[in-house]
Parts: sequence; structure tokens; C-alpha cells
Amino acid sequence: MNDHADRPALSAKGRAEADDKARRQAEALRANLARRKAQARARAEEPEHAPVALRACPPDVTTGQILGRAPVMSVMPDHWIREMAVKHGMIEPFTEKLQREGVISYGLSSYGYDARVAPEFKIFTNVDSAIVDPKQFSDKSFVDRETEICVIPPNSFALARTVEYFRIPRDTLVICLGKSTYARCGIIVNVTPLEPEWEGHVTLEFSNTTPLPARIYANEGACQFIFLKADSPCETSYGDRSGKYQGQRGVTLPKL
Repeated sequence: MNDHADRPALSAKGRAEADDKARRQAEALRANLARRKAQARARAEEPEHAPVALRACPPDVTTGQILGRAPVMSVMPDHWIREMAVKHGMIEPFTEKLQREGVISYGLSSYGYDARVAPEFKIFTNVDSAIVDPKQFSDKSFVDRETEICVIPPNSFALARTVEYFRIPRDTLVICLGKSTYARCGIIVNVTPLEPEWEGHVTLEFSNTTPLPARIYANEGACQFIFLKADSPCETSYGDRSGKYQGQRGVTLPKL
């Protein structure tokens, strides 16, 4: 008799536990659904091409708020480079179309300009046991060569310059990358950024990282310049500071 009396009580307890479990599951599903709807609304408010970093921001921080605080610099396309070169002398001489036939390419590209190296080189040598000192630079560190093909000794480097003369706008910063043709041969081209309102021939450094002599071809492509335009001009430009390399012509050595 005692066993039969206990069965209804156990069944009622089981039903209560089942009801409680079902209620918790329903609450979890509703919370998950609400979270997904909030995420969908946040994505719908973003621009179509919003950067990944912006998409990761909390839903209550809008893209406009972030872009309103952060400076924006755009990579400028070929038609802007052409207009600035032709109308404002940003690049002289200017090659409007990319030249590729039988040469290392140079000229206007989609989002940059491939500059040529002039036939004027300073090849560093250790003949006179000189020390390369940026504060006290000695002419004994290199030999001068004017040639269409410059041969850089193994594990050495040479200074050169661009054929083109650049005039950088006040709201623009220019960075430079070496040509892949040279990079694949172990020849590295190094150029520091061209600052707003700087002008001159760009001094190039060619580093031969290989254990073999390396050739550099004058009047052919050497590096690509990328133009970054800011959303507002800088307060103080390189021209305002009267920088020591302003207006440089030819291969320019280090200045203190």
C-alpha cells in the first residue's frame, strides 16, 4: 500500500521539474533571438563596405561616430595623379601610360606612379677604408658613375635619383615601394616618405643583398610612388619648415 501511495507524489514532482526546464529553455531561445535581431539591425546600419574593424564595434557605437573622430587618408587613383601632374606640375616629366615593352615598367599605374632611375650613381666602396657616418659623410665612401647600366658589388649599395622631379601637395603624403622585378633579384629600393610641400628629385638607395654583382638599368622603372591624400591640409608642411632636402637636385648626400 505504501508503494502505491508514493507514486502520484513522485509523478507530480517530475512534472514540475520538466515544466521548469522547458521554461528555462524557452527564455534562452527568446534571449538568443533578441540578440540576433539586434546584430542584424546593427549590420543594416553600417555602410556596404565598412572596414572589418568598424564591424567589430559594439552596436551602440555607429560608424559615423568613429569616422568622425578618426583622420582619413585616401589612396589616390590614376586620374587624380594625371590631373595633378599635368595641371600642377606634381611630376615632371610625366609619363601618362605605363611603359612595359622591353623595359622595367614605368609611368602611370592604377593607384600610383612608377618612377625611373636616372643614369647618375654613387656606388659605395671600401677601397679607402672609409666609414659611413651620417653626421660626417665622406666622399671617400663612394665612386661616381654616369652610365646606362650600374653594377653594384655583392652585399653593397648605391645611391641614385629619379628622372622625375616631384612637387607634393600640402594635403598629400607619398610613400614608395620598390619594383617587384628588382625585389625578386634580391635588390631592395629604399625611399623615405615624401612629405607635404616637399619638392625635388627623389634620392634612391639600391641595396644588393646577394653575394653576386647586380645590375641597375637607368631610364627604366625603379620604384612605385603611392599618393595618400588627407581629408584636411596639415598645419605645418615640409615647405613651412624649410626642410634641409627641399628643392634637391641630382643625387643628394646626407645632411645634418
